[in-house]
Amino acid sequence: MSNLPLKAVTLTDVRYQKRDRFGHFLAWISLVPVFISLSGFVSHFIFRRELQGMFFALGILISQFVNEFIKNSVQQARPETCALLETCDSLGWPSSHSQYMFFFATYFNLLTYYKFGVLGRNQMWIVGFVVWPTAILTMYSRVYLGYHTVGQVYAGAALGLVLGIGWFWVVNYLLRNYFPAIEESAFGRMFYVKDTSHIPDVLKFEYENARAARKHVSYKRSD
Repeated sequence: MSNLPLKAVTLTDVRYQKRDRFGHFLAWISLVPVFISLSGFVSHFIFRRELQGMFFALGILISQFVNEFIKNSVQQARPETCALLETCDSLGWPSSHSQYMFFFATYFNLLTYYKFGVLGRNQMWIVGFVVWPTAILTMYSRVYLGYHTVGQVYAGAALGLVLGIGWFWVVNYLLRNYFPAIEESAFGRMFYVKDTSHIPDVLKFEYENARAARKHVSYKRSD
């Protein structure tokens, strides 16, 4: 084995002070972006295969690439607490966690408000009482746990907000015109990719069509 210094994979390595229950809670909050990526978007592709969800995930990936580019360009270090957390070999400005969550909250907010997703405008309370508080708590957790300065998390949040609005506009006012072509493409037909953003109430539509399909012999399972 070479003498080069070792570097850890910090995807789920979040540390907090022993016996600090609030810190323990915020450590789990800090992992929300990982849960969204691995369980949320992966499950969405497996079970729903909606183009809106796919482009949502693509936007988050683009946002994270932008974050890495800016970090490597600015080269701002993490706060002094990075020594205890063993994260001094990574950069701090802007905070990728804050950027991720504010991109997610912004895009999800716009999807819900304009009724392009599963939720409609009458479910905006979910965004207000769940999504945005989680984004703010994630931002706060990065400072509380010592991974970032206040300026770094605010920069990440602002960048995520701007990129979320911009990507929503690109997807729904430019790219959405090509969704029917993607549905009819070889890729779309092979993986049953679909777009339901033109349907006002997706849950009601799927519920009624699932019930109606029971009455048709062609839809019945052979087993």
